[in-house]
Formats: sequence, structure tokens, C-alpha cells
Amino acid sequence: MATTVRHTATLALAHALSAAERGLPVIPLSPTKLPALRSPHRGGPEPSLCRGECGRPGHGVHDATTDPAEVRALFAAAPWATGYGIACGRPPHQLIGIDLDIGPAHGAAASDPLRGPVRDPLRGPAPDSVAALQHLAFQHLFTLPETVVVLTPSGGRHIWLTGPPNVVVPNSAGRLAPGIDVRGAGGYLVGPGSVTARGAYRLAPGTAGLAPAPCPRALLRLLTPPAGPRHAQDRPERGHGLVQFVLAAHEGQRNTRLFWAACRAYEHGFGDALAEALVDAAVRTGLTEHEARATIASAARLTSRP
Repeated sequence: MATTVRHTATLALAHALSAAERGLPVIPLSPTKLPALRSPHRGGPEPSLCRGECGRPGHGVHDATTDPAEVRALFAAAPWATGYGIACGRPPHQLIGIDLDIGPAHGAAASDPLRGPVRDPLRGPAPDSVAALQHLAFQHLFTLPETVVVLTPSGGRHIWLTGPPNVVVPNSAGRLAPGIDVRGAGGYLVGPGSVTARGAYRLAPGTAGLAPAPCPRALLRLLTPPAGPRHAQDRPERGHGLVQFVLAAHEGQRNTRLFWAACRAYEHGFGDALAEALVDAAVRTGLTEHEARATIASAARLTSRP
């Protein structure tokens, strides 16, 4: 068993170094797909907003690097890593990931959604997320180019695209359409060759020799919501709705609702201005102030540029 673990870790490092050589910033991941190195600030009295300024590893996607020596050092500090994450929204590629989830009803049919040397990212069975993206493409008149596609253990797929350097694509979950998550600035994609608790990530047939293709302009417009105002009071109806969403939370969903609301606020540019109102709402539902601020800090890190 120990030999197998070491072999998996060695392969993960090899794949990560190969990605770094192509200009893709990487970090080691654990079998749970989370960053393998824990925060050096864990256990502190207040949530930390450090993004690596302290000089120690353990800041998630903010540790991502293309320097081979630094990649080796990160993996040496996390010998249990079985995969690697690729930071999105970082130069030179400004990677954007379109994550198409496969629902349980489609899992068996979509276990190998791309058959043969196929380069069309949407070819294969059409679970809801794929059908939704196809509908968006038809509705907004864009075609996905031939690009890198990574197959996930659950039968989903990650479509890799690149964006212009002056455009920040935020992370989102289900905002584009149900079952479609977006990985942008501050997010990461599990790299092909990674092994997780659910299985291995691999390149789709026919896409191994491709480079990430530029994101179609029409799709890019959908991925970048209009810049929000500087102050929450400029958009009272939106801020009010998010606060009410948190206030309506029942036990067991309070933290999830708070995190979702905070992500939406930061994505639209008024997260900092709405933070205190969200904390107050969360405390009124039963969370402690410390828990609420930690959750909002996590949302800020997820949705901000690295």
C-alpha cells in the first residue's frame, strides 16, 4: 500500500511539473481535491486574509507556481498529495474552466462521454449541464472551439478556455446554468493525471495535443457579469435580497446560505460593503460572529483575483 501511495505521489508531481513547464501554475492536492497543505494560520483567533505574504506555504491557490524548484518544494511538504490543481485566471494563459457536472441519472451513460478521437467538447451523451451549455451556445450564437477537455471520475468534463489578460472571470456555481460551474480568478481545476478518492482525471481522447483555446466573446460576456457599484446602497434591492436569503436559513443550511450569498455579493462588486449586514443576518440565524466572518472571508478569497 505504501509503495502504491508513493507511486501515485510521484506521478502527481511529474504531471504537475509537466503542466508548470507549459506555463500553468500548480499546487499539490489531497485525495479530496482540496489543497494538500493546510493553512499556517489555522487556529488563529481571527480569520486570516493572508494570501502568502507571510512567506509560508499553505495558502491554497495562492501558492500556485510554475517554478520547478518551488513545485518540488510544495510536493515535498505534502508527500500525501495524489494530484495537482491548476490556478485559473493567471498569466500567461488566463485559464477559464467550464465544469459540466453529470447528474446521478446520467452517471452510467456518461462514464465515458467522449468516444474515440473526438475534439468537440459537447459531443457525447447530453446530460442536463451539456444540454444547457448547448442551449446557451445556440441562444447567444457562439461555438466552442477545439480545446483541452478533461474527463472527471464522475463522468463530467472540464472544458479549458483562455481569457484576455484585462478581463477577470469570477468563480461561480450554477450561475451560468444548472450543473455548470465556472472556475476563474482565484479558483483552480484538478489537473489531468490526478488521482482522487473517486478516481482519476484524464484527458479526453483527441484533446491531448491541443492548447487551451480562446473563449468565444459571446461566452466571455456571459462569464463576466457587469461591474457592481462601489457601495451596497447603490443596489439596495440586490443587497437586501441576499440578506433576506441568509435570514431565511434553517438549522443545517445557515453556513451554506451565508457562503452562497457572500459569493454572489463579491462577484457583483459589493461584498465588502455588504459584509456587516451579512454577518448580522447570520448571527440572527444562530451562527456565531466568528463563524460568520470566517465564512465571508472564505467567499472573498474564492471570488477574488489571486
